[in-house]
Amino acid sequence: MKPSVLTLALAAALSAAGAAQAQSSVQIYGLIDAGVDYTTNTNAAGDNATRVISGGKNTSRWGLRGNEDLGGGLKAVFGLEGGILMDTGAADGALFKRQAFVGLDGSFGRVVVGRSFTTTYDFVILFDPLGYAPNYSWATSSNATGSSKYGMTTAFDNLIKYSGKAGDFKYGASIGLGEQAGSSADSRKYAVAGSWTRGSFAAMAAYEQINANTLAGTGRRDETTAFHAAVDYKNSLFRLTGGVRDYTLEAAKAATPDVRATTWWGGASYFVTPVVTLTGAVYYVNVKNVAARTDADPVMYVARGLYALSKRTDLYVAAAYAKADNGKLVGLSRDDAGFGTTQKGLTAGIQHRF
Repeated sequence: MKPSVLTLALAAALSAAGAAQAQSSVQIYGLIDAGVDYTTNTNAAGDNATRVISGGKNTSRWGLRGNEDLGGGLKAVFGLEGGILMDTGAADGALFKRQAFVGLDGSFGRVVVGRSFTTTYDFVILFDPLGYAPNYSWATSSNATGSSKYGMTTAFDNLIKYSGKAGDFKYGASIGLGEQAGSSADSRKYAVAGSWTRGSFAAMAAYEQINANTLAGTGRRDETTAFHAAVDYKNSLFRLTGGVRDYTLEAAKAATPDVRATTWWGGASYFVTPVVTLTGAVYYVNVKNVAARTDADPVMYVARGLYALSKRTDLYVAAAYAKADNGKLVGLSRDDAGFGTTQKGLTAGIQHRF
């Protein structure tokens, strides 16, 4: 049997990592998350389903990251990261779909080139009470049932990203080059964000714009924007988090309606003991561009318990309930559509970091 591309890549990566130890710092790392999920209304017949899932609390992944000291406080840095589907063992997309970048890090900040998470994602995820959990969070994208997720872009191809820090402020910007002949603005994507932290309190704002290609004969293109703002307060006993995203799609075609929606979320965590955390969260999407009494305006309620077996291994149980107005469909997941006006889910799993 011929070895797979993934097998060859892993063998080469491990060999390279071992050889490079004498010259630079190279780390093999990963996050493995698997569990069992029960969900209602998983098909048009209204049936329920029990499944083994990959990534109930966080998306499973593996990667290589490292740096080389160039002197004078300057470092060369790189990252390669791919997703894993724990229920089948398959790769989740391309080999290094999540990240593939190289760059420089110094007193000026960090600049990387390649594919990586957007600046908006880097900042917003820190203000999600569930930490961008596949089961269950709408902080970065709404449920997948509607015509639009009313969300944001997780990663850019053809990316140039900068991040920096000054005192209590962190800031960054990223651009995904459109690489379209004749118009540098076509297919271009960009994001900017900043946060301020002082003691137990933190605040964040982020903005992104995603351009489509110009339609022939119109001089117009679809343009999607997403503005985020959030606050967070955390001490040794509890954490409170709240955020909002204002999403707009300006359609190029006159006959195509624009899309506007505002997503609100809030959550509270109680640190029962150093190893037990209880979290509750609410996500609500206010759809603004449809006729009265016909919009879904979905809402999701989530409760999660986390037990830390160690610094690297956690057990978790999460339950969620979502509903939509006016007979519209709703789904708990940002990836899988629902087939009813309500959906319930229960997930139990284990996560390990290495």
